[in-house]
Amino acid sequence: MAKEELIKLFDAQKVRVVWDDEKEKYFFSVTDVVGILNSCDYQAARKYWKVLKGRLLQEGFESVTNCYQLKMISPMDGKRYLTDVAGVEDILRIIQSIPSKKAEPFKQWLAKVGAERIRPHYHLVG
Repeated sequence: MAKEELIKLFDAQKVRVVWDDEKEKYFFSVTDVVGILNSCDYQAARKYWKVLKGRLLQEGFESVTNCYQLKMISPMDGKRYLTDVAGVEDILRIIQSIPSKKAEPFKQWLAKVGAERIRPHYHLVG
């Protein structure tokens, strides 16, 4: 299973992303997304995600129950740790739970990131 770890930028802020060839989808670091939407540092984003994750579990959000984890490089010390990640659909659900004026621009950014991967596969017929 080939995985490509990337750093994507949203308004000059880093989002850790992994492309999974087998599943043909992106996985985004939930903590990075939470930090961007709340305009907070990494540690505050981790704490916020822990609380939000508990609330989403109570609401029956099943993707959080089986939260997917990948080893990603930590922005704190450069070491690799298991990190909660989510695909676009689940990230969109998480975004809905976070009151932020950055939510809509972030959704648009997600669409652009997805289009980057799809675009090379299209061929023009002329």
